[in-house]
Amino acid sequence: MCDSSSDDENSWVFYKDRPDWKDVTPVPQDDGEAGIAAIRYTDKFKDVYDYFRAVLTNKEKSERALHLTKDAAELNPANYTVWQYRRDILKELNKDLYEELEYSRRIIDEHPKNYQVWHHRRVLVEWLKDPCKELHLTELILNQDAKNYHAWQHRQWAIKTFNLFEGELNYVDQLLQDDIRNNSAWNQRYFVINNTTGFTSDVLKSEIEYTLEKIKIAKENESAWNFLRGLLLHDKDGLSKNEIVTRYCEELYAYGSRSPFLLALLVDMCDEQVGQGSGDTRYTLERALELCNSLATQYDKIRAKYWQYMADKIKNKAEGKPEPTPSSSFDS
Repeated sequence: MCDSSSDDENSWVFYKDRPDWKDVTPVPQDDGEAGIAAIRYTDKFKDVYDYFRAVLTNKEKSERALHLTKDAAELNPANYTVWQYRRDILKELNKDLYEELEYSRRIIDEHPKNYQVWHHRRVLVEWLKDPCKELHLTELILNQDAKNYHAWQHRQWAIKTFNLFEGELNYVDQLLQDDIRNNSAWNQRYFVINNTTGFTSDVLKSEIEYTLEKIKIAKENESAWNFLRGLLLHDKDGLSKNEIVTRYCEELYAYGSRSPFLLALLVDMCDEQVGQGSGDTRYTLERALELCNSLATQYDKIRAKYWQYMADKIKNKAEGKPEPTPSSSFDS
Protein backbone atom coordinates (compact mmCIF):
# COMPACT_ATOMS: atom_id res chain seq x y z
CA MET A 1 0.00 0.00 0.00
CA CYS A 2 1.34 3.39 -0.91
CA ASP A 3 1.24 6.56 1.14
CA SER A 4 -1.31 8.43 -0.95
CA SER A 5 -0.96 11.79 0.75
CA SER A 6 1.34 14.49 -0.51
CA ASP A 7 2.53 14.90 3.05
CA ASP A 8 5.60 16.41 4.63
CA GLU A 9 8.18 14.30 2.79
CA ASN A 10 10.32 17.42 2.39
CA SER A 11 10.56 17.77 6.17
CA TRP A 12 10.58 14.05 6.85
CA VAL A 13 13.90 12.70 8.08
CA PHE A 14 14.40 9.34 6.43
CA TYR A 15 15.45 6.48 8.66
CA LYS A 16 18.46 5.96 6.42
CA ASP A 17 19.60 9.48 7.35
CA ARG A 18 19.03 9.16 11.10
CA PRO A 19 22.23 8.74 13.11
CA ASP A 20 20.60 6.44 15.65
CA TRP A 21 19.68 3.99 12.87
CA LYS A 22 23.10 3.77 11.24
CA ASP A 23 23.67 0.35 12.83
CA VAL A 24 20.71 -1.15 10.95
CA THR A 25 20.85 -2.45 7.40
CA PRO A 26 17.47 -1.91 5.72
CA VAL A 27 15.77 -4.87 4.05
CA PRO A 28 14.20 -3.87 0.71
CA GLN A 29 10.80 -5.06 -0.42
CA ASP A 30 11.01 -8.07 -2.74
CA ASP A 31 8.09 -7.97 -5.15
CA GLY A 32 9.74 -10.34 -7.60
CA GLU A 33 10.01 -9.39 -11.23
CA ALA A 34 8.27 -6.10 -11.93
CA GLY A 35 5.08 -6.65 -13.89
CA ILE A 36 2.71 -4.33 -15.66
CA ALA A 37 0.97 -3.53 -12.36
CA ALA A 38 4.02 -2.91 -10.18
CA ILE A 39 3.24 -0.95 -7.04
CA ARG A 40 4.74 2.52 -6.97
CA TYR A 41 5.76 3.00 -3.36
CA THR A 42 6.66 6.47 -2.16
CA ASP A 43 10.19 7.05 -0.95
CA LYS A 44 8.88 7.53 2.57
CA PHE A 45 6.93 4.27 2.45
CA LYS A 46 9.94 2.33 1.15
CA ASP A 47 12.21 3.86 3.78
CA VAL A 48 9.94 3.04 6.72
CA TYR A 49 9.13 -0.50 5.62
CA ASP A 50 12.72 -1.32 4.66
CA TYR A 51 13.68 -0.56 8.25
CA PHE A 52 10.63 -2.28 9.66
CA ARG A 53 11.59 -5.48 7.84
CA ALA A 54 15.07 -5.08 9.28
CA VAL A 55 13.95 -4.87 12.92
CA LEU A 56 11.54 -7.74 12.29
CA THR A 57 14.36 -9.86 10.89
CA ASN A 58 16.64 -8.94 13.80
CA LYS A 59 13.82 -9.41 16.34
CA GLU A 60 14.65 -6.03 17.82
CA LYS A 61 12.23 -4.96 20.55
CA SER A 62 13.20 -1.45 21.61
CA GLU A 63 11.81 2.04 22.00
CA ARG A 64 13.02 2.99 18.56
CA ALA A 65 11.44 -0.12 17.05
CA LEU A 66 8.16 0.77 18.78
CA HIS A 67 8.27 4.24 17.27
CA LEU A 68 9.00 2.69 13.88
CA THR A 69 5.86 0.55 14.09
CA LYS A 70 3.88 3.74 14.67
CA ASP A 71 5.24 5.26 11.46
CA ALA A 72 4.57 2.00 9.62
CA ALA A 73 1.01 1.81 10.94
CA GLU A 74 0.29 5.36 9.89
CA LEU A 75 1.41 4.56 6.35
CA ASN A 76 -0.58 1.32 6.21
CA PRO A 77 -2.93 0.86 9.18
CA ALA A 78 -4.21 -2.43 7.72
CA ASN A 79 -0.84 -4.20 7.97
CA TYR A 80 -1.36 -7.14 10.34
CA THR A 81 2.33 -7.79 10.90
CA VAL A 82 2.98 -4.22 12.03
CA TRP A 83 0.29 -4.39 14.72
CA GLN A 84 1.31 -7.85 15.86
CA TYR A 85 4.94 -6.83 16.21
CA ARG A 86 3.91 -3.64 17.99
CA ARG A 87 2.10 -5.80 20.57
CA ASP A 88 5.18 -7.97 20.96
CA ILE A 89 7.26 -4.88 21.69
CA LEU A 90 4.68 -3.45 24.11
CA LYS A 91 4.77 -6.66 26.10
CA GLU A 92 8.56 -6.97 25.99
CA LEU A 93 9.07 -3.37 27.21
CA ASN A 94 6.23 -3.55 29.74
CA LYS A 95 4.73 -0.35 28.33
CA ASP A 96 1.74 1.52 29.76
CA LEU A 97 -1.18 -0.15 27.98
CA TYR A 98 -3.56 2.67 28.85
CA GLU A 99 -1.41 4.98 26.78
CA GLU A 100 -1.63 2.45 23.98
CA LEU A 101 -5.42 2.35 24.35
CA GLU A 102 -5.50 6.10 23.82
CA TYR A 103 -3.27 5.73 20.78
CA SER A 104 -5.56 3.04 19.34
CA ARG A 105 -8.55 5.32 19.90
CA ARG A 106 -6.92 8.03 17.79
CA ILE A 107 -6.23 5.55 14.99
CA ILE A 108 -9.81 4.25 15.17
CA ASP A 109 -11.07 7.83 14.87
CA GLU A 110 -9.09 8.15 11.65
CA HIS A 111 -9.76 4.64 10.35
CA PRO A 112 -13.04 3.43 11.92
CA LYS A 113 -13.41 0.51 9.49
CA ASN A 114 -9.91 -0.89 9.91
CA TYR A 115 -10.14 -4.43 11.26
CA GLN A 116 -6.52 -4.57 12.45
CA VAL A 117 -6.71 -1.59 14.80
CA TRP A 118 -9.98 -2.85 16.31
CA HIS A 119 -8.30 -6.22 16.89
CA HIS A 120 -5.30 -4.45 18.42
CA ARG A 121 -7.59 -2.66 20.85
CA ARG A 122 -9.39 -5.87 21.74
CA VAL A 123 -6.11 -7.54 22.69
CA LEU A 124 -5.17 -4.55 24.85
CA VAL A 125 -8.51 -4.72 26.68
CA GLU A 126 -8.02 -8.45 27.21
CA TRP A 127 -4.57 -7.84 28.66
CA LEU A 128 -5.85 -5.08 30.93
CA LYS A 129 -9.12 -6.86 31.77
CA ASP A 130 -10.65 -3.38 31.76
CA PRO A 131 -13.51 -2.66 29.32
CA CYS A 132 -14.63 0.59 30.95
CA LYS A 133 -14.06 2.73 27.84
CA GLU A 134 -15.33 0.35 25.18
CA LEU A 135 -19.05 1.12 25.22
CA HIS A 136 -18.41 4.85 25.09
CA LEU A 137 -15.91 4.48 22.26
CA THR A 138 -18.24 2.34 20.16
CA GLU A 139 -21.09 4.77 20.78
CA LEU A 140 -18.95 7.59 19.42
CA ILE A 141 -18.08 5.59 16.32
CA LEU A 142 -21.69 4.46 15.82
CA ASN A 143 -22.83 8.07 16.07
CA GLN A 144 -20.80 8.65 12.91
CA ASP A 145 -21.91 5.43 11.21
CA ALA A 146 -24.67 3.49 12.92
CA LYS A 147 -23.92 0.38 10.86
CA ASN A 148 -20.15 0.15 11.33
CA TYR A 149 -19.65 -3.62 11.48
CA HIS A 150 -16.32 -3.43 13.32
CA ALA A 151 -17.73 -1.20 16.06
CA TRP A 152 -20.73 -3.50 16.56
CA GLN A 153 -18.50 -6.57 16.63
CA HIS A 154 -16.23 -4.96 19.22
CA ARG A 155 -19.21 -3.81 21.28
CA GLN A 156 -20.79 -7.27 21.31
CA TRP A 157 -17.47 -8.84 22.27
CA ALA A 158 -16.97 -6.41 25.17
CA ILE A 159 -20.55 -6.78 26.40
CA LYS A 160 -20.52 -10.57 26.33
CA THR A 161 -16.96 -10.99 27.67
CA PHE A 162 -17.37 -8.58 30.58
CA ASN A 163 -21.14 -8.91 31.18
CA LEU A 164 -22.02 -5.33 30.29
CA PHE A 165 -25.61 -6.01 29.26
CA GLU A 166 -27.21 -3.60 31.72
CA GLY A 167 -28.76 -0.65 29.91
CA GLU A 168 -28.03 -2.01 26.45
CA LEU A 169 -31.68 -2.43 25.48
CA ASN A 170 -32.25 1.21 26.36
CA TYR A 171 -29.38 2.16 24.08
CA VAL A 172 -30.80 0.03 21.27
CA ASP A 173 -34.24 1.54 21.74
CA GLN A 174 -32.75 5.02 21.36
CA LEU A 175 -31.05 3.96 18.13
CA LEU A 176 -34.35 2.64 16.78
CA GLN A 177 -36.08 5.86 17.72
CA ASP A 178 -33.45 7.69 15.70
CA ASP A 179 -33.66 5.26 12.77
CA ILE A 180 -36.32 2.60 12.85
CA ARG A 181 -34.69 0.86 9.85
CA ASN A 182 -31.32 0.39 11.55
CA ASN A 183 -30.82 -3.31 10.95
CA SER A 184 -27.72 -3.34 13.17
CA ALA A 185 -29.76 -2.07 16.11
CA TRP A 186 -32.41 -4.76 15.56
CA ASN A 187 -29.65 -7.35 15.46
CA GLN A 188 -28.23 -5.97 18.70
CA ARG A 189 -31.65 -6.22 20.35
CA TYR A 190 -31.79 -9.91 19.46
CA PHE A 191 -28.22 -10.40 20.70
CA VAL A 192 -28.99 -8.85 24.09
CA ILE A 193 -32.18 -10.84 24.69
CA ASN A 194 -30.62 -14.07 23.48
CA ASN A 195 -27.75 -13.64 25.94
CA THR A 196 -29.76 -12.45 28.96
CA THR A 197 -33.38 -13.38 29.62
CA GLY A 198 -33.77 -15.66 26.64
CA PHE A 199 -37.03 -15.86 24.71
CA THR A 200 -39.41 -16.86 27.49
CA SER A 201 -43.15 -16.60 26.87
CA ASP A 202 -43.31 -13.26 28.71
CA VAL A 203 -40.34 -11.86 26.82
CA LEU A 204 -41.79 -13.08 23.52
CA LYS A 205 -45.10 -11.38 24.20
CA SER A 206 -43.41 -8.12 25.18
CA GLU A 207 -41.02 -8.15 22.22
CA ILE A 208 -43.74 -9.05 19.72
CA GLU A 209 -45.85 -6.14 20.92
CA TYR A 210 -42.80 -3.85 20.74
CA THR A 211 -42.03 -4.97 17.19
CA LEU A 212 -45.58 -4.65 15.94
CA GLU A 213 -45.68 -1.08 17.20
CA LYS A 214 -42.55 -0.38 15.16
CA ILE A 215 -44.07 -2.03 12.09
CA LYS A 216 -47.11 0.23 12.44
CA ILE A 217 -44.78 3.20 12.08
CA ALA A 218 -43.04 1.82 8.96
CA LYS A 219 -44.85 -1.08 7.34
CA GLU A 220 -42.19 -1.51 4.64
CA ASN A 221 -39.38 -1.87 7.17
CA GLU A 222 -37.75 -5.21 6.38
CA SER A 223 -35.59 -5.10 9.53
CA ALA A 224 -38.59 -5.15 11.86
CA TRP A 225 -40.29 -7.92 9.91
CA ASN A 226 -37.11 -10.01 10.07
CA PHE A 227 -36.91 -9.44 13.81
CA LEU A 228 -40.54 -10.54 14.15
CA ARG A 229 -39.75 -13.73 12.27
CA GLY A 230 -36.81 -14.34 14.56
CA LEU A 231 -39.09 -14.00 17.58
CA LEU A 232 -41.65 -16.40 16.17
CA LEU A 233 -38.96 -19.04 15.67
CA HIS A 234 -38.86 -19.21 19.47
CA ASP A 235 -42.64 -19.61 19.75
CA LYS A 236 -43.39 -23.26 20.48
CA ASP A 237 -46.64 -22.94 18.50
CA GLY A 238 -44.85 -21.80 15.35
CA LEU A 239 -45.38 -18.90 12.97
CA SER A 240 -49.09 -19.16 12.43
CA LYS A 241 -50.58 -19.77 15.87
CA ASN A 242 -49.53 -16.66 17.71
CA GLU A 243 -52.85 -14.87 17.92
CA ILE A 244 -51.32 -11.43 18.48
CA VAL A 245 -49.30 -11.72 15.27
CA THR A 246 -51.92 -13.38 13.12
CA ARG A 247 -54.59 -10.87 14.16
CA TYR A 248 -52.30 -7.96 13.36
CA CYS A 249 -51.24 -9.42 10.00
CA GLU A 250 -54.80 -10.19 8.95
CA GLU A 251 -55.97 -6.71 9.92
CA LEU A 252 -53.10 -5.19 7.99
CA TYR A 253 -53.98 -7.28 4.94
CA ALA A 254 -57.67 -6.50 5.25
CA TYR A 255 -56.94 -2.77 5.30
CA GLY A 256 -55.14 -3.07 1.98
CA SER A 257 -51.47 -3.44 2.88
CA ARG A 258 -49.54 -5.46 0.33
CA SER A 259 -46.11 -5.11 1.83
CA PRO A 260 -44.00 -7.95 0.38
CA PHE A 261 -42.77 -8.68 3.91
CA LEU A 262 -46.32 -9.09 5.17
CA LEU A 263 -47.27 -11.28 2.21
CA ALA A 264 -44.11 -13.38 2.64
CA LEU A 265 -44.95 -14.04 6.28
CA LEU A 266 -48.49 -15.03 5.33
CA VAL A 267 -47.10 -17.45 2.74
CA ASP A 268 -44.93 -19.07 5.40
CA MET A 269 -47.92 -19.29 7.72
CA CYS A 270 -49.79 -21.12 4.97
CA ASP A 271 -46.78 -23.37 4.39
CA GLU A 272 -46.77 -24.24 8.08
CA GLN A 273 -50.49 -25.05 8.16
CA VAL A 274 -50.93 -26.89 4.86
CA GLY A 275 -50.75 -30.62 5.40
CA GLN A 276 -51.31 -30.40 9.15
CA GLY A 277 -55.10 -30.71 8.93
CA SER A 278 -55.51 -27.91 11.45
CA GLY A 279 -58.71 -26.63 9.92
CA ASP A 280 -57.53 -23.00 10.00
CA THR A 281 -59.30 -21.57 6.98
CA ARG A 282 -57.04 -18.51 6.89
CA TYR A 283 -53.95 -20.46 5.85
CA THR A 284 -54.88 -22.79 3.04
CA LEU A 285 -53.27 -24.06 -0.15
CA GLU A 286 -55.51 -21.82 -2.24
CA ARG A 287 -54.48 -18.75 -0.32
CA ALA A 288 -50.80 -19.70 -0.49
CA LEU A 289 -50.99 -20.02 -4.27
CA GLU A 290 -52.80 -16.68 -4.56
CA LEU A 291 -50.21 -14.92 -2.37
CA CYS A 292 -47.28 -16.47 -4.24
CA ASN A 293 -48.75 -15.34 -7.53
CA SER A 294 -49.26 -11.80 -6.22
CA LEU A 295 -45.69 -11.64 -5.00
CA ALA A 296 -44.27 -13.06 -8.23
CA THR A 297 -46.28 -10.82 -10.55
CA GLN A 298 -46.77 -7.58 -8.59
CA TYR A 299 -45.12 -7.07 -5.22
CA ASP A 300 -41.77 -8.90 -5.35
CA LYS A 301 -41.05 -9.47 -9.04
CA ILE A 302 -37.30 -9.65 -8.52
CA ARG A 303 -37.82 -12.96 -6.69
CA ALA A 304 -40.53 -14.30 -8.97
CA LYS A 305 -38.81 -17.66 -9.40
CA TYR A 306 -38.53 -18.10 -5.66
CA TRP A 307 -42.27 -17.54 -5.23
CA GLN A 308 -43.01 -20.01 -8.01
CA TYR A 309 -40.85 -22.50 -6.12
CA MET A 310 -42.75 -21.79 -2.90
CA ALA A 311 -46.06 -22.29 -4.69
CA ASP A 312 -44.86 -25.65 -6.04
CA LYS A 313 -43.46 -26.63 -2.64
CA ILE A 314 -46.70 -25.94 -0.76
CA LYS A 315 -48.78 -27.61 -3.47
CA ASN A 316 -46.62 -30.73 -3.33
CA LYS A 317 -46.91 -30.79 0.45
CA ALA A 318 -50.71 -30.64 0.21
CA GLU A 319 -50.66 -33.54 -2.26
CA GLY A 320 -48.16 -35.58 -0.24
CA LYS A 321 -45.44 -35.28 -2.88
CA PRO A 322 -41.73 -34.55 -2.29
CA GLU A 323 -40.50 -30.98 -2.42
CA PRO A 324 -39.51 -29.69 -5.87
CA THR A 325 -35.82 -29.23 -6.60
CA PRO A 326 -35.04 -25.53 -6.12
CA SER A 327 -32.60 -25.37 -9.05
CA SER A 328 -35.23 -26.56 -11.52
CA SER A 329 -37.66 -23.88 -10.40
CA PHE A 330 -35.04 -21.11 -10.45
CA ASP A 331 -33.69 -21.93 -13.92
CA SER A 332 -34.72 -19.42 -16.57
